[in-house]
Amino acid sequence: MGKPAPPPDPAFLEHAWSAIAAAAAKAAVAVILGTERVVNGALLATALVVHRDGTIAGFQDKVQLDPSEDGLYSPGSGRQVFETGPLKFGVAICHEGWRYPETVRWPVRHGAHIVFHPHFHEAEPGSYVPSSFADPANSFHEKAVLCRAAENTCYFATVNYASAGSPTTSAVARPDGTLLCYQPYGKEGLLVADIDLTAATGLLAARCRSISDSN
Repeated sequence: MGKPAPPPDPAFLEHAWSAIAAAAAKAAVAVILGTERVVNGALLATALVVHRDGTIAGFQDKVQLDPSEDGLYSPGSGRQVFETGPLKFGVAICHEGWRYPETVRWPVRHGAHIVFHPHFHEAEPGSYVPSSFADPANSFHEKAVLCRAAENTCYFATVNYASAGSPTTSAVARPDGTLLCYQPYGKEGLLVADIDLTAATGLLAARCRSISDSN
């Protein structure tokens, strides 16, 4: 993104993860934390998942990199479904959730009710500045949010940083592809949504047949 990136610091990362885990346990909330990790000398973009008691549930590494990231990160491999209480969820990170619908379909086919989509999307010079979600004049990105939910019959929660002029914001889409709620553009805050797990049936994801199945 044209910004200097400090070298990876595993000790700093471990300390940060421990601090977040302690805060999660104190507040009794599960956490999905966008972060990095070093595996066998390779730097991965990833999301750390922390249980409500502060224990580490695991990582979802970014598998599909944006071309601009090829010089910085190595691609991860594999996908996971996590659980907190009755909720099952997956994670698709930034570019892979926008451009690779399979990264959302996989966790839903494996029982996820919702897929969380942490991303970083800031304004470019002269870019359109939206004031309403999925504005037809805006880029495709927020339409993709609604598609990821509708095509899999799941909830899809996309989470962006609050920054001036950003073309996307944080939002939750329902399993029928309609918008449940969104955070006002560029405004820092906490977006809270109640979801109905019985509506997240995963029906359409489950009905997807592979090319070999249809032959």
